[in-house]
Amino acid sequence: MRFLKGFNAFVEKWMALVTPLCLLIGVLFAAQFGRILFLVPYVFAFMTFCGSLGSKFSDIGRVVQHPLPLFLSFFVLHLVLPLLALAAGSLFFPQNPYIITGMVLEFVVPSAVVSAMWVSIYRGSAPFTLSVILIDTLLAPFCVPLSLHLFVGSNVQVDTVGMMKELLLMVAIPALLAMSLNQLTGGAVKQTLSPKLAPFGKLALMMVVCANSSKVAPFIRNMTPRLFAVAGAILMLAIMGYALGWVCAALLKQKRELVISMTFSCGMRNISAGAVIAAAYFPAEVMFPVMIGTLFQQVLAACFAQLLTKRYGAQTAA
Repeated sequence: MRFLKGFNAFVEKWMALVTPLCLLIGVLFAAQFGRILFLVPYVFAFMTFCGSLGSKFSDIGRVVQHPLPLFLSFFVLHLVLPLLALAAGSLFFPQNPYIITGMVLEFVVPSAVVSAMWVSIYRGSAPFTLSVILIDTLLAPFCVPLSLHLFVGSNVQVDTVGMMKELLLMVAIPALLAMSLNQLTGGAVKQTLSPKLAPFGKLALMMVVCANSSKVAPFIRNMTPRLFAVAGAILMLAIMGYALGWVCAALLKQKRELVISMTFSCGMRNISAGAVIAAAYFPAEVMFPVMIGTLFQQVLAACFAQLLTKRYGAQTAA
């Protein structure tokens, strides 16, 4: 048990390096990890369950009493950034609808569960971050397929019903089960079961990244100027996600805790969910813009954490 706790702490501390390393491993051993792609939706469902065990429905109730920051976060997450991704894709890659679809998919998936870890470390507002994650996760089976249909449906065929079923299995149902369990036990599972499952949740994340990376291995092994341009566009859009969250919180004159929460909530996406959807419903080319985001997301989180610390002072968890 001590080893598992140490492993969990190590992965959390070095998350900015772990996810890109898993991407590299998946590319190097694509043949081996490609054989377990069929397991990814079920592993992802377990990962969602583990990540949601610390959440309760009552968290949402407290946050919606002051809904403006919440609404603004969703406005950035699901309208501003997808439109920017669509505009960038259409401007720079007008002849490649699959690249455009991948760029949009990267920015319509829900906010990342791992954002709660960064918010906890830097003493942001945990209830706000959990509310964003919970609402976004529960709405994902409807928002993701419909957003893709709205933004890129005229260029590619979108299996809306199939995606809804997939996201219900991977995201909504496990999250509802975990939240219900935590609510019914008065938060006891957060103290008992959640710490025991946390290391296995990290292993699940690593496996999902490695397996999904196997599908983009041919592209990464044969990088072209166009693919480098796609990576650069994803990097700039990812930076804008964090920056827009920060700017919106500052414009609303929010306290330090909410500035931190809005920055990470708007900047971090559930890329693994996007990769699973890309693998299941689109050609491999769609997955490249999604998976390349794993190279940037955690590193950018660490960079913005340092910027926030310089602006608001160092208040990190022990």
